[in-house]
Amino acid sequence: MFLISLQYKRPLTEVDAHLPAHVEYLKSQYATGNFLLSGRKNPRTGGIIFSSVKTREALKAIIEQDPFYRHEIADYDIVEFSPTMAGAGLEFLIDK
Repeated sequence: MFLISLQYKRPLTEVDAHLPAHVEYLKSQYATGNFLLSGRKNPRTGGIIFSSVKTREALKAIIEQDPFYRHEIADYDIVEFSPTMAGAGLEFLIDK
């Protein structure tokens, strides 16, 4: 599993101009099962995505499709981790 931390590197006016395309990109990744959870950071300096993609290489290829990536709106920090505990209802996320 991967945690992707986006950090905006452009003003929010530029972020907002590309936000509709970014949201469509996110929806497409949810539809394929690649993304599990996402949202904005507070304060609004970027976002977080949890991904179930199996390899870093595959995830990088997916990220390169993101309009925020293509238009250099955000930097991406990718952290791979192996979930070993989860709250009720989230047990399916645990690596087996």
